[in-house]
Amino acid sequence: MISKSTIDQVFETSRLEEVIGDFVHLKKSGSNFKGLSPFSDERTPSFMVSPVKQIWKDFSSGKGGNVVAFLMEHEHFTYPEAIKYLAKKYNIEIEETLQTNEQKEQANERESLYLVSEFANTYFQNTMLKTDQGKSIGLSYFKERGFTDETIKKFGLGYSLDEWQAFTDEALKQAYKLEYLEKTGLTIVKGEKRFDRFKGRVMFPIQSMSGRVLGFGGRILINDKKAAKYLNSPESDIYHKSKVLYGIYQAKKSIAKEDNCYLVEGYTDVIQFHQTGIHNVVSSSGTALTPEQIRLINRLTKNITVLFDGDAAGLRASLRGIDLILEQGMNVKVCSFPEGEDPDSFAKQNTLEELSLYLETHAQDFIQFKASVLFEDSKNDPIKKAETIRDIVNSIAKIPDRIKKEIYIQECSKIMDISEAVLFSTLAQIDKKENQSSNQSYKQEQKAFQVIKHQQPVKKVDVQYELERKIIEILLLYGNKTEDFEDLILKENDKNELILEPVKHQAKVFEKVYLDLQEDEMEFTDSHFKNLYYTIIDTLNQNPDFAVEQFVNTVEPEMANEITTILMEDERHSLSNWHSKNIFPKDKSQSISQLVSETILSLRCFLIEQKVSEFKQETLENKSDVNKNVLEEVKDYSSLKMLLSRKLNRVL
Repeated sequence: MISKSTIDQVFETSRLEEVIGDFVHLKKSGSNFKGLSPFSDERTPSFMVSPVKQIWKDFSSGKGGNVVAFLMEHEHFTYPEAIKYLAKKYNIEIEETLQTNEQKEQANERESLYLVSEFANTYFQNTMLKTDQGKSIGLSYFKERGFTDETIKKFGLGYSLDEWQAFTDEALKQAYKLEYLEKTGLTIVKGEKRFDRFKGRVMFPIQSMSGRVLGFGGRILINDKKAAKYLNSPESDIYHKSKVLYGIYQAKKSIAKEDNCYLVEGYTDVIQFHQTGIHNVVSSSGTALTPEQIRLINRLTKNITVLFDGDAAGLRASLRGIDLILEQGMNVKVCSFPEGEDPDSFAKQNTLEELSLYLETHAQDFIQFKASVLFEDSKNDPIKKAETIRDIVNSIAKIPDRIKKEIYIQECSKIMDISEAVLFSTLAQIDKKENQSSNQSYKQEQKAFQVIKHQQPVKKVDVQYELERKIIEILLLYGNKTEDFEDLILKENDKNELILEPVKHQAKVFEKVYLDLQEDEMEFTDSHFKNLYYTIIDTLNQNPDFAVEQFVNTVEPEMANEITTILMEDERHSLSNWHSKNIFPKDKSQSISQLVSETILSLRCFLIEQKVSEFKQETLENKSDVNKNVLEEVKDYSSLKMLLSRKLNRVL
């Protein structure tokens, strides 16, 4: 168990914007930060981080909470793991008890897969550094590649012994279950036989953005035509190769800082670049680039520079990945190396200054690159040239931004020596075809939804729910503030008419809200809000230094998510950047007392209306026995509602 003092220290030290900034590219937006949702596919930001309140909200998925909640949602950490991750990040000492064999068995399946992978990672490293076979084969290979001890340690490189079940036997000896060894793909089980999948290979651990080991890549070191040169872990609950980029953990900060990501093909390309001094580089690990991998980069930067080997055939095959990047609305540059060179060999032979200069001077816009690659084969053949131009326009059609499209069409016109009018016409044809296809799909979806549409009536606004929610928001934001209030006392004037006489006084916001609700015997109807209301009132009574960013860390996750949603609702409007449109919304904090009074008055009006409706229903049900007292009460309540509505400047 982790002590409460340690947990408190972790919360006090952690900075939400720093932690989330490791996973999402955040941009300043007033007093907050905004970015693309890490939980859904989107092109406009709906993810908001509040450094003041130390909470975040993702409006596209509805998720939200504090720093621990983010790690639990994004990295699938357990609560203790999230605390440990933050403690490690901020160099906080943390006490924990070692897991017994029984506790290992009780861990859930997903967590067990992580534990097995972490054990394997440590085992492969120790095997390479502490055994004769590991040193003479594994370590020697990495040294021959030019990797230093520091680089080997940084990327957790290792070696799997050239024995059939050395790893499996050791894992079972350490009480790891065969079931999870098989599910991670580390062990192959055939009947009664068990084999190490990565037997006799140097090992490259594949990590998540937070550094958790998801799987492995293994390279064989002998010439065996029957065996694959590189072998990856199979798909599992924790490893999905289409959603992972090799080196993202080591590169994420640099990518955000440099606002650019270099994309290469192999493990050693990434490692060699890092060792040379360029850290904002990741690899698709030999698999075809996927939209999920691109979105992973998109969270950190809008700019990708794709690095290709000098092999012409490889260049053409990789051009397809560029269109995928363009579809995501990202900016693409392409850089190829001299024939016979790849990122690994080129970085190894050049200094940081030379490599940086080469990348800067040889990185081309994707149109220039496509034209240079494809034009060579087609310059003397009109048919092939036409196909090349159409291929480039097809790529331009993938771009969501219309301004960018036009600029690229103009660029293509110059490079390919063809009129802009023809290119725009071709682009229009492609767009029309795409739109027709989309419309057809849309119509089919609409037909499917017609049945459902008639079955589901439009949901009415629950006025009481919204008002109760507003009261919770007021208490969270301004509960401890002292304000001047104007109470309304119901009196009769000289003409025996009911009037509201204002009486001014000073009070804390939470006291004003509590006393008003008590006076009118108003109860919350929503159970979540009711529990939250009494929790907040109790905390404000006991703690004069109430701070919402600390309070959210002390409540249950479900309640914390509700608090975050309430607090961040107003921040949602800042995503629209109204100030840039010369629209300046009024800050609620400038008129807290008015906000409190209007909310309470609105709730009173609503409850009066409900009461009047009840009386009317009672009268209708008992037509033969109409109670005069009931009619009098209806009249009084209606008069009171009229007075309150005037105070709220509402027309009835």
